[in-house]
Amino acid sequence: MQDYGVIQSENQFFKTLNNVLIDIKREDLLHPEVSGNKLRKLKYNVLHAQEESINTLVTYGGAFSNQIAATSAAAKIAGLSSIGIIRGEELGLNLKKTLASNNTLLTAHNNGMKFHFVTRESYKQKDDQYYRELFKEHGKLMIIPEGGTNQLAIQGTKEILTDQDKSHYDFIAVAGGTGGTAAGIIESSAPNQKVLVFSALKGGFLKEEINKLTLRSNFQVFSENRFGGYARSDNELIKYMNSRFRESGVPLDPIYTSKMMFHLEDLILKGVFPKDSRILAIHTGGLQAIAGYNQMLKRKRREEITYEFEI
Repeated sequence: MQDYGVIQSENQFFKTLNNVLIDIKREDLLHPEVSGNKLRKLKYNVLHAQEESINTLVTYGGAFSNQIAATSAAAKIAGLSSIGIIRGEELGLNLKKTLASNNTLLTAHNNGMKFHFVTRESYKQKDDQYYRELFKEHGKLMIIPEGGTNQLAIQGTKEILTDQDKSHYDFIAVAGGTGGTAAGIIESSAPNQKVLVFSALKGGFLKEEINKLTLRSNFQVFSENRFGGYARSDNELIKYMNSRFRESGVPLDPIYTSKMMFHLEDLILKGVFPKDSRILAIHTGGLQAIAGYNQMLKRKRREEITYEFEI
């Protein structure tokens, strides 16, 4: 994770709807394994670890976590060790079987990540000090929160918008989980821009989290109240993903960006945006989760994401 300075991604036309332009910033193409907002969040964390002679990164995540996959890859690139605290004790009962059916954990395992599987109740506690003591034999540790949000992460997400982005677009749209990517974009956005944050979770807590990370107020948060909450979907969303990929060539992930774009189009159709508005949506990556998501859809005999093997 050598510091190559400010990394820029390309903006791609996505759709024009009701005289409103939607472009999408392809952060998902920044790196084949550490893509999207995870590269931004991990960049300064890894540099800090190297500067402080920290040899092991520890982070949290579920069975299909982008954070787990990206941290394992970033650690490998930087010559560091990594440990993943994984939600779901049952996943560790037969690791060979788990890896055979879970591309996310298989990728992390192949990157050298060591797993520590915990019950869902223990996972909620996320006791950093407990894990520092538990893993002390691994050397000097750096614990990165679930989702990767800390001040070093926000330092990285501030670099997503370019000067041209700030002058050309009226609205910036971004999906949110822990608020770190949104906070960085809000902090770096132009005073006249409004940032639209589409939460991947139900409830209004994300606005409170973002308010802890920025003093600026030029943003609005939309809760995930259409598809049932985090990682939930219905056939309409899957059809939408497949349709938009065929139209635009842009693959969306089922947990974050697809819901953001679906909601964004719905708002445009409802006349929320002035005519000739220009919107830049941030593609935060997460495509590695599609394989596991499709396995779940197949088990439930539901429609699948058809571009899994085209990306």
